[in-house]
Amino acid sequence: MKTILSTLVLFIILSSSAIAQKNEEIKVWGNCGMCKKVIETAATGAGASKANWSEDTKMLTVSYNAKKIDAKKIQEAVASAGYDTQDFTAPTEVYNKLHGCCQYERKQSASVTTQEAKMDCCKDGKCENGKDCKDCKEGKCKKEMACGNCKDGKCEDGKACKDCKNCSKD
Repeated sequence: MKTILSTLVLFIILSSSAIAQKNEEIKVWGNCGMCKKVIETAATGAGASKANWSEDTKMLTVSYNAKKIDAKKIQEAVASAGYDTQDFTAPTEVYNKLHGCCQYERKQSASVTTQEAKMDCCKDGKCENGKDCKDCKEGKCKKEMACGNCKDGKCEDGKACKDCKNCSKD
């Protein structure tokens, strides 16, 4: 009876920890075996119990205890190591330090560049004029657009927007 009870308790403990284990696939950009080692090490360092990255599919398969960690934290750790994930972009300065063979074609580099370009007047989330970056238009703060706004292709001063040196559409 004691053995059966011990076995039952052990089964319950193992079952509850298995329920907390979550398996997930995460897209991670990279190229080679060195990338694989860094990506998997970053994932396990963040709390994944298992991590396996495929050079061919660019998918990182992780197992982790959902009560202790989540996929977001794992992705943040991988991005901090220099590798873009499906939801996080690695810091450019970290990516630039990767070995040459590990420098992959960046994910959505065009959209990131476009977003950064739209906000190039912004510093610390604020336009140079102190307003939120949402007040930026096409990379310029509204204060820089002396013509104010364009209507039907004409600035307030009557010039075509493309001819207005202060208009954001020039």
